[in-house]
Amino acid sequence: MRAEIQNITQQIETSLELLRQRLGWETAQHRLEEFNARVEDPNLWDDPVKAQKLMRERQALVDALETHDAIQAELSDNIELIEMGEAEDDADIVAEAETALKALGKRAAKKELEALLNGEADANDTFLEIHAGAGGTESCDWAGMLARMYVRWAEKRGFTVDLQAEQSGDEAGIKSATYKIAGHNAYGWLKSESGVHRLVRISPFDSAAKRHTSFCSVWVYPVIDDDIDIEVNPADIRIDTYRSSGAGGQHVNTTDSAVRITHHPTGIVVTSSEKSQHQNRDIAMKALKSRLYQLELDRRNAAINEAHDAKGDAGWGNQIRSYVLQPYQMVKDLRTLHETSDTKGVLDGDLDPFMAATLAMDVSGKSRAEAQGD
Repeated sequence: MRAEIQNITQQIETSLELLRQRLGWETAQHRLEEFNARVEDPNLWDDPVKAQKLMRERQALVDALETHDAIQAELSDNIELIEMGEAEDDADIVAEAETALKALGKRAAKKELEALLNGEADANDTFLEIHAGAGGTESCDWAGMLARMYVRWAEKRGFTVDLQAEQSGDEAGIKSATYKIAGHNAYGWLKSESGVHRLVRISPFDSAAKRHTSFCSVWVYPVIDDDIDIEVNPADIRIDTYRSSGAGGQHVNTTDSAVRITHHPTGIVVTSSEKSQHQNRDIAMKALKSRLYQLELDRRNAAINEAHDAKGDAGWGNQIRSYVLQPYQMVKDLRTLHETSDTKGVLDGDLDPFMAATLAMDVSGKSRAEAQGD
């Protein structure tokens, strides 16, 4: 067997070992039996929220076990085919099995990475906020491009995307937008996107065709489970209602249905602008609780983020990624140094390599400053 194939085989076996570690292999089957017994309880659905959570946890375990077993079986099958092809001097069989083994290696590496998404809220749905920075129309247009990029990324993964609130730019793009993105590990993947994103390009709004630099901030925080108790003191919040802005014409909202909640102790402001004021209050309160929960997660991870936070204002000197469209094509993450010249692909939602690089860096224990030093 060629050295390249031996290396791929070893990498797949390493990925399988990590999957077993994350699963708690010694007790995984016993846990599944316990889940199955609880599912058969006739009183399970007396509490629908807990029942749904139980079903999700059971399905996640089933999927993980099936993924491990499928990779293990495919690895064994392809090794046998290669050995058989070599014994019979059948180059076609060997080539076909080697191609399959390389594809399996990529799939195993992806599953290994997904197994690292084991943080307290990684599996949850997520809120994604985008805010245009200073720079007027340029930054608003950039915010609109970022919104499109993340929506494309989410849709490619089969996630559900709901626009919670949006403030349009005066001439183009958006001043701000909040999305709720629902799907398994939505927060775990997107959490690495929080920070300032910088765009360099020839401005389409500049008649002199000069190069402009624009900034936008992105903030990602998890949708908390209903059984996580986040207390909000009514005396600490102010609830305002206002008229939603729309596309005009028949879409103009003629009632003060939009809701803004301000949390005085932290300065957090959340909004929702659906048609129903009651629905908006519920959405905004959930968003506020999620933000407060994110603050608690940030406190727990203060040591990891210390180097990043010490750089000062999280405004415009604190970019995590640069998107350069002129004078050359390059997207570069300033934490991991991962880069690509496929700017069109990235802006169309091809973000997985950047998220994977940041996730691997965080798991390895490196700070952002250390990663930049490397």
